[in-house]
Amino acid sequence: MASLLAFVTLLHLITLAVLFIATMEKSWWVWDGTEHSDLWYNCRFDNETEAWFCASSEETDWLQAVQVLMVLSVVFSASSFLIFLGQLFTMSKGGLFYLTGVCQAFAGLNAFTAVLIYTLHNEEILQDSRELSSGHFGYCFYLAWVCVPLLLCSGIMYIYLRKRE
Repeated sequence: MASLLAFVTLLHLITLAVLFIATMEKSWWVWDGTEHSDLWYNCRFDNETEAWFCASSEETDWLQAVQVLMVLSVVFSASSFLIFLGQLFTMSKGGLFYLTGVCQAFAGLNAFTAVLIYTLHNEEILQDSRELSSGHFGYCFYLAWVCVPLLLCSGIMYIYLRKRE
């Protein structure tokens, strides 16, 4: 039982860290290594000064939806970890971690909705940027997709996890 508890806790912390990186890092869309876009900024590399110049992304409705859903996903995942710690020390023997599992599942659904919106509406989100055909999805986009099944699976594991002494 202790190994299962350690595995679930470690999975939760890893997923939370990856989700945070996917939300905050600057690589949701990449053009030839010298320009990239994320949920917050569009950045270009200047060869003369060898520095990145970043400007705020133009706020579209789709981009704001993705931003809100990714931030909510991080908040739900962090909250579920704190709830888990609270339940771990206060819940009686045999209790189930329902609230923790539901919060983690909500985090997964929020992340799923956010990356699905970005996938389907990236043309509208990146409308003032360069030609999209010369770019591709960046690693943060893929990290967000990886988080979706991890969040949903850990949410299901929390729902079935029973506290033992």
